[in-house]
This record gives sequence, C-alpha cells and structure tokens, in this order.
Amino acid sequence: MFTARLLSLSLTFVTVAGAAEKFSFERPLMGTKFSVVCYAESREVAEKAAAAFLNAEEVNQVASDYLPESELSLLASRPVGKPIPISPLLYELLDFSRRLAEATKGAFDPTLGPLTKLWRETRANRTLPDAEKLKAARASVGWQHFTLDPKSRTITLHRANMAFDLGGVAKGYAADLMLETLAEAGISQALITAGGDIRLGAAPPGREGWNVAIKTFDLSGNDEILTLSNAAVSTSGDLHQSVEIDGVKYSHILDPATGLGLTRRIAASVISDNAKLSDALATAACVLGADGSETLRKMPGVREVKIRVLQD
Repeated sequence: MFTARLLSLSLTFVTVAGAAEKFSFERPLMGTKFSVVCYAESREVAEKAAAAFLNAEEVNQVASDYLPESELSLLASRPVGKPIPISPLLYELLDFSRRLAEATKGAFDPTLGPLTKLWRETRANRTLPDAEKLKAARASVGWQHFTLDPKSRTITLHRANMAFDLGGVAKGYAADLMLETLAEAGISQALITAGGDIRLGAAPPGREGWNVAIKTFDLSGNDEILTLSNAAVSTSGDLHQSVEIDGVKYSHILDPATGLGLTRRIAASVISDNAKLSDALATAACVLGADGSETLRKMPGVREVKIRVLQD
C-alpha cells in the first residue's frame, strides 16, 4: 500500500511559526481508513475538512456492494432490457467505469460483481469455487452488456443476474470529491488517503511536495519515496489481501479471463491527475502485467505506471 510520511493520524494540530498550521483528521469509511492532512490558518478553517468525509459517506451509501440497500446493490434485482433511472453520482461512476473498461479491453471491469461475491466466499472457505457456480457467475459478467443513456440518465442491463463491483474506483472517486470540498473551503494544501489511494493537493508550506512512500511486497521497507503535489497515486497488489489454496497464493484482484484471483505476484503503482483514474488503472495494470500496461501509459491523465513482479 501507500503511506504518507507526513501523516499524523489523529485529531491534532501543529503550529509552524510564521506559517499555516498542520491538522490531521481520520475516519473509518468504505471498509478502510480515510485520513486528511491539511494546512490552514486556524482550527476553525481546518474543521471544515470534516465536511469532506461526507463525500466518502455518500459514495459508500450509493455505490457499495457490501450494503444490500445501496443503489448499486439494488441494480442486481432489476429486470433485463428495461431502462433504469439512476442518481447523478452513480451514473457518473458507471459512465467513467465503462469508458475505462473499454479503454483497458476489460482489464478493469465494473461488472465483476457475481465473481467478486463468489471469490469472497472462496477466500473465507479457502476452497476454490465449484466449476458450475464459477461458470454461472462468469455468464453474468461483461462490461459490454450494459448501456447508459446520458439524456434520460438511465442504465439498461442486457444480461440476467448482472451485478456491479466498483471497489476499484469508488475510493479514488471519493478522494477526488473530498479534495474539491476542501478547496471550496479555502484549503488547498491537503493530502487525502483512502486505503491504497492518495490524492494530493498543493504542496505543504516551504516544501516541493508531499513525501509518499510506496510499499509493494514488503511491509517492513519502502520501494521508493515520491515527492508529489496536485496529483494522485494508487497501488494494487496482494500485500494485504490474498489467500493460499492447495499451495497456490491467490490475490484479491480478480482476473476477468478466469474469474479467479491472480496467481502472479505483481504490484502496480499509478500516478495520474486524479484518484479515480489511478485507483482503477492500478487494478487494470495488475491484470495486464508488464507487457500489456504500455497502453495505460498513453491514456490522458496518466503520468506514470510502474509494474513490479516478484519472481519465485
């Protein structure tokens, strides 16, 4: 995952003589920990950062596949072939996800919901899924099998039992919204972490940027330290989420081609203009591997893609 060396993860502030004060806030959200580090003229100004967490809460309520009553989860029960009105937030997330799925040729696919559910059971039971269940889940997957109408703001599903998983983009999307909220409150020097996704605003006072440490296969050491501002950084890999079954280590990242977790020990780091892009493409880069990730580097908004493969 990524960690920011400048983080002080508590409700504290540090006074810097002749400069803005540094404040830190954190909150558990979307199955991980969200944190904000910012510089502001006063605590009163900095406490406006609390409003930014509402962005993540809203995204979670709309787009979580863990919440059975979320708007995203309820799509799974809707009829095939009938246009379904959806909220502006969900429409934007699905539209962005579908365009990325097309650009990555399905390496990032928001329709993996049936496989995600099956793989969660696999990880819990440490037993590979039954062949027939896997076949049925794969039959309900495919980013080409839903369409969006921008005029009516509707979605139409074209396969039975479709379900969506936006876990590879929602946290980054929330981090982008949070940074916008902070900027509107007059806070431009800010860093937001959302699990393995980091969204960076303007650099701290007197610094060239925020120092961000990249970890891939070893929690005890950093692969490198980046100094960045006005950017986003995301990583994906099996450092924190994996399962071993019959002597094979499987990642939590699903391979759309097999419906199972990746078995290749790979980690991907993506630096881009915004976190929703880096979040999604870090997942896609792991699926594509070093040979296929060159297409990602050419995408608008992408600054750098780094692939690391751990050899046996």
